[in-house]
Amino acid sequence: MSTTQSGFDLREFRRGIEERDAAALRALYAEDAEIQLIDQDNPPSHPRVLRGLEQIGAYLTDVCDREMTHEIQHAVTDGNTVNFFESCRYPDGTRVLCAATLDLADGRIVRETGVQAWDR
Repeated sequence: MSTTQSGFDLREFRRGIEERDAAALRALYAEDAEIQLIDQDNPPSHPRVLRGLEQIGAYLTDVCDREMTHEIQHAVTDGNTVNFFESCRYPDGTRVLCAATLDLADGRIVRETGVQAWDR
């Protein structure tokens, strides 16, 4: 099944991530969406927060323009949320693993929370 009960297209989300298609990914977010990212530079008490399609679109373009691979693993949904792992690899072998949750409304992502672990 590619579209959830909420109308969210999980197959298109996976394709956008794995093919590094920033425009397709941006189209899956609501106008007032928010992303919270936690990583080595942004701890849980001070996550990186992106609000609205302008900030989110710029972030997606930056990530998709990087020479790296992305693979969605273990994506599951109940129609209201999507949970998944994203495994990434840079050409130099550096790996990143992200565990993320997407909150959905009206077929769009309204909130994303991601926790990233990087090779050092």
